Amino acid sequence: MRVYVPLTLPGLAKAHETGVLAADPFAAYAVTPALREWCGTEDLEELEYAALGEAANASLRLLAADPEAAPRRIVVAVDVPDRAVAPDPEGLGEVTVAASASLAKAAAVHADADDAEADVIVAARAVEAAEDGDDAARAAVDGAEDHELLWFATQEIPGLLAPR
Repeated sequence: MRVYVPLTLPGLAKAHETGVLAADPFAAYAVTPALREWCGTEDLEELEYAALGEAANASLRLLAADPEAAPRRIVVAVDVPDRAVAPDPEGLGEVTVAASASLAKAAAVHADADDAEADVIVAARAVEAAEDGDDAARAAVDGAEDHELLWFATQEIPGLLAPR
């Protein structure tokens, strides 16, 4: 099953250094029954895009917790054994993976472009309030969501980590 692991650039740097994307168990996002129901489609591409979006929002929460991290949402797509994935019944696309994941097994890295920085900063500051139902904060988070995450091959990670 393809899962989407939310990170920050420091988290990606650590994974690149150690080779370990995530240790057993870890939280991720995937196409779950709840996500299928919420999306109202069976189109796998649309469902995976929705799971990626949920992981990008989780990356915002990580950025809010680490204000020193560069303001770029990072999501790593990796395939894990189906039997290792347990959906969170209360979360939209949230799963717990009972296995470790190697960065070498990652399919791709998704990251914000540099031009998303200002909107990501505002969204990271607002994400908690948005989740609590604040409409103005939700609009700030939507501003970050307006930026598509770019696709990078794992071989491009050193370039993502290079100082800008």
